[in-house]
Amino acid sequence: MTMFKIVAFILGEEEYGLDIEYVQSIERIDQITRVPNAPSFVKGVFNLRGNVIPVIDLQGKLNLGQAKYTDKTRVIITKFEDIELGLIVDQTSDVIDVAPEALEAISSSGFDSDYFGGIAKIDGRLIILLKLAELMKAESN
Repeated sequence: MTMFKIVAFILGEEEYGLDIEYVQSIERIDQITRVPNAPSFVKGVFNLRGNVIPVIDLQGKLNLGQAKYTDKTRVIITKFEDIELGLIVDQTSDVIDVAPEALEAISSSGFDSDYFGGIAKIDGRLIILLKLAELMKAESN
């Protein structure tokens, strides 16, 4: 397996990463239109260059509490198969090359590991990798 790139971002106190292959863009938080009867972590939809994209609060989705929006808050626009989804994160940090040997599998330590693809250990940082496919699957049910 060769190097791959991730977009690293902050949720609360932790750093997370998504495979850059699924990241379309990173946007400032804009006008989000609420959707009736949506789960609490679904913040609504927003219009991005003519496309209406559902937006979820990733912290809420992962049961990490509610996001506090600041001027650093960003929406990571992701696309998996034909589904676009906006993920609200506290802030994005950087794009990082990850070597396979820097990856460590998450042992089944009793938490819901469906969403987590492992931990990247890079320059003293621990970055929890999220599986977008699993997050999306949960959204479309």
